[in-house]
Amino acid sequence: MKLTILVDNNTLIDRYLLGEPGFSLYIEAGGRNILFDTGYSDAFLINARKLDIDLRRLDMVVISHGHLDHTWGLAPLIRLLTEAEIEGQKPMRPTLVAHPSALVPKTVKGNTSIGSLLTEAGLDSHFTLRIGREPAWLTNKLVFLGEIERVHDFERPEPLGRAGSCDTASPDFLLDDTALAYKGKEGLVILTGCSHAGICNIITQAQKICEEDRIRDVVGGLHLLDPGKERLEGTCNFFQRLRPIEIHACHCTDLRSKIALAERTNLKEVGSGWSGRYN
Repeated sequence: MKLTILVDNNTLIDRYLLGEPGFSLYIEAGGRNILFDTGYSDAFLINARKLDIDLRRLDMVVISHGHLDHTWGLAPLIRLLTEAEIEGQKPMRPTLVAHPSALVPKTVKGNTSIGSLLTEAGLDSHFTLRIGREPAWLTNKLVFLGEIERVHDFERPEPLGRAGSCDTASPDFLLDDTALAYKGKEGLVILTGCSHAGICNIITQAQKICEEDRIRDVVGGLHLLDPGKERLEGTCNFFQRLRPIEIHACHCTDLRSKIALAERTNLKEVGSGWSGRYN
């Protein structure tokens, strides 16, 4: 499997790529080209062109959860695919994989929208939809983890805004937040967008589904933004016991959390344009 981060909050020195408060990851695995999240804007498309990655040849698009910094790039992607079709370039019709709650309205502070701009009905015209709560194998080694079981007390869920239509909206516990796991020769590679479900909950579910305890790498957002003492200490202790070969903490992981993690595990530099290969 080969990974390329198309957009992240950070950029890498001497890599002339865009960064933004969002996340998008390009995955080449099992003969398939998979886009995991689309960031906030068209920055992932601009970076993909610079990196000579042709997003007209996508087999799948996977959405980690329904927030704007992971889904609002869907509209520019649809424009890319539609324009390519008009020009006779015969782009692929990707399969879109997501939890059903990823495509419902999400709001904060009254009616400020932070959810996907596109509904399931709107996406159906451009993608083959594969919407579900259950784990699903995308290749023989790469699995969509489905709805994450919340098992670690220090990662107790807290609602962030509301989800659903105005008349039926309820506190949003981000049940749609999920991740991918690759079952490689050296252990699991966990790919996550934001980890609202809790990165330790995500890893625990991946270990259970894949029947593999070893962790090769964790790549993505860890949702450690000014975390409380209990959550940060619990997460650091978990990683210390886990002993992954390395981790690449992206997007929603603040400096204090990265410093704390670096004291317990092999934390690596990461940003737009970073790439990695795994057997």
